[in-house]
Amino acid sequence: MVTYHDIVSAHEKMKGIVHQTPLDYSKTFSSYADNEIYLKLENLQKTGSFKVRGAFNKMMSLDKEEIKSGVVAASAGNHAQGVAFASDMLGIPCTIVMPKGAPLSKVQATKSYGANVELEGSVFDDALQYALELKEKTAAAFVHAFDDEAIIAGQGTVGLEIIEQLPDVDAIVCPVGGGGLIAGIASAIKATKPNVKIYGVQSSACTSMEQSLKAKRPITVDSTPTMADGIAVKRPGQHPFSIVEKYIDGMVSVNEQEIAKAMLMLLERNKLLVEGSGAVSLAAMLYHKLPLKGKKVVSVISGGNVDVSFISRIIERGMVEAGRYVQFITILNDKPGNLEKVLQVVTSHHGNILDISLDRIGERIHPGYAQLTLAIETIDREHVEEILEAIKSNGFVIEYD
Repeated sequence: MVTYHDIVSAHEKMKGIVHQTPLDYSKTFSSYADNEIYLKLENLQKTGSFKVRGAFNKMMSLDKEEIKSGVVAASAGNHAQGVAFASDMLGIPCTIVMPKGAPLSKVQATKSYGANVELEGSVFDDALQYALELKEKTAAAFVHAFDDEAIIAGQGTVGLEIIEQLPDVDAIVCPVGGGGLIAGIASAIKATKPNVKIYGVQSSACTSMEQSLKAKRPITVDSTPTMADGIAVKRPGQHPFSIVEKYIDGMVSVNEQEIAKAMLMLLERNKLLVEGSGAVSLAAMLYHKLPLKGKKVVSVISGGNVDVSFISRIIERGMVEAGRYVQFITILNDKPGNLEKVLQVVTSHHGNILDISLDRIGERIHPGYAQLTLAIETIDREHVEEILEAIKSNGFVIEYD
């Protein structure tokens, strides 16, 4: 079991190597969440996530004999960069196995630190299996993403910093994939401030830790695609699980719409680019998933490595969830004035038309009719309903695209 001494020792090793990241109070999010919300900004950490902490601590714990053939690791992206960064600093050759669907930005960043990158499988667990096979073939040392005590101790330094920055913290909300981060934070916090609540948040697309806690043992679960790819781990680690089972006060999940809105709000309100897995802890607070009110709550923003090509989709999805964007179709009698009538309704209710398409050929379009597709920028959900009701009251039937 990871001890408080292990975490303090890791903290001493990495002084001057990793950043002590800011703890930022947010008045905006505090208002939304009915708590005092502080953001632990690990997205501003070296390599863009907390993963460098555990990776560096693990690499420092390896002796010369263990690393004579280099190291190998598996990662969906952030652990890859942490290991590559530490390997580069320590002069150790490394091979990183990443899923084929890993964001291009994370693959390129990992390569930029000098790592050899191999793509294998569709999810982290596939990459992990291949990396273990490479370990056996090459005799390289294996650096696990989360199921390792040195890794957990390194991640636990986030907890030490939170206590230094906010001694009277009431609760900490943390993203959970394999469990290394929350296990480390819990080990640090509960050793000195056992009354502080620790909550974990997963994507509803992959609730492996939540289901494992119910089963009272680590189990493998099915996973569906999620923008929180960094925490889409089908089976939690044994070491993190034993710590989580002992210390954690609750585990909840958030869906894709909730994650997207949290990402959009972080970008718009706090000017912070945060990846899906990094935003789940804040999403849980914004959607009141936890039994907390009027408390000092730290939301751990675990990473900010977002593929640039993905940003526009995040913004659009977040705007839909916030009621600031709507797209719908309606079938018009193709006579002069009908198109103008719909557009006048929208503009008279202060909707901003972003895109318009009119088709006269299609499976659902009969002769003499046309299909109108409209994309509109709106203020909020009430504004969306106001516009749609006004269109319906003018005799048009609305269908969602």
